[in-house]
This record gives sequence, C-alpha cells and structure tokens, in this order.
Amino acid sequence: MKKSISLFLLALSFCLSAQKVNSLYVKANALLLPIGVINVGLEQQLSARYTIQGDIFISPWKSFAVHEFQYYSASLEGRYYFDEAFKHWYLGANISTAAFVLQKWNYWGDGIYTNSNNKEFVRSNLYQKGISFIIGATVGYQFNLSERWNMDVYATVGTSQDLYKGYDRTTGERYDVAKNFNKSGEILPYRGGVMISYKLR
Repeated sequence: MKKSISLFLLALSFCLSAQKVNSLYVKANALLLPIGVINVGLEQQLSARYTIQGDIFISPWKSFAVHEFQYYSASLEGRYYFDEAFKHWYLGANISTAAFVLQKWNYWGDGIYTNSNNKEFVRSNLYQKGISFIIGATVGYQFNLSERWNMDVYATVGTSQDLYKGYDRTTGERYDVAKNFNKSGEILPYRGGVMISYKLR
C-alpha cells in the first residue's frame, strides 16, 4: 500500500506541475490529528471555479478503543465552487482506494456469530482485512481565515466495493467460509472533517 500511495503522490505532483501557475494549498485534517490519524492533501486550482485535490489518510492503529483500525487510503477529487475557487460552497466527485485491517461497526457488540458451516464465534473477536474501491460525492464549504490560511469543512458519501477476509483474533483462523475473498458493497460516509489549508502560491 505504501508503494501505491507513493505512486499516487508522484502522479499528482506531475499533474500539478503541468498546470498553469494557479493557487495551490497544502492542508491537514484538524479533527483527526489529535487522535494520531493523518489526513493530508494538496488542492490545486484549475480554473476560476474548478480545483483538483489529492489526499491520503493513514490510521496506523492496530487497536483503537479495543477495535482494529488500520486504514490506508488515497483519494482524488474534482471540485466545482459556486462562487470561485477556494471560496464558499462546492460540490466534488471523489474516487478512493484503500487497504484496511479493521473491525466493522456491526461486530463491536457481544453475541455469537454463526457462519454458514454452523460454526460459532464470539462476534466482538472478529475483524476484517482487505481492500476497498470507493466512488462518492462531496459537499463542502471553504472560507478564508487570513491572507494565506483557509478552513475547509466537508463530508463525502459514496459506494464502497470491498474485497476482504474475516478473521478471529483469538485463534487467527478465518470465520468466513469463502475460499478467497468475501465481497461486499455498501453506501456509507467515508471522508469528512475540517481541513486547515495553507496557500503555497
């Protein structure tokens, strides 16, 4: 996954260098930094109302509040501002890819999970490891704090298509019965927060 993120950032920097010299902001998600989750990005102006943003999300937690929460993603988003680039309301189209080792929210509670072979597991001991491909839409509002500083408040909802394997953390064995990967698809919020942005040019 680290190689994928490096290639993503290299491709993004190449695209940005090919653009005209328009405004460029570097940004970090202020809501996630206090809990040790990194979400940073670059937003480049393409025209009067259009920008493109690339960002990465890194959650290194093998355990967070007793739940697995390792999540590594790269995201690319095109944005349309109703006023002008970097000002006020905007809509975005987002694509993301991710690798994860986490415990889905519906496994947090106690109880018994019975697989299709009638084997029982303690639900709270189960977690998932896999990859996701996500497409979604963003709505946000960006405003100026000072000459070079902006605040960007946003949320993204989309469809996530996942390939994963399920494991029991106490035994290390798979609780699912798929030969290779399980497949799932769901609509969910997958990005959001408050980005503090600094204008580089």
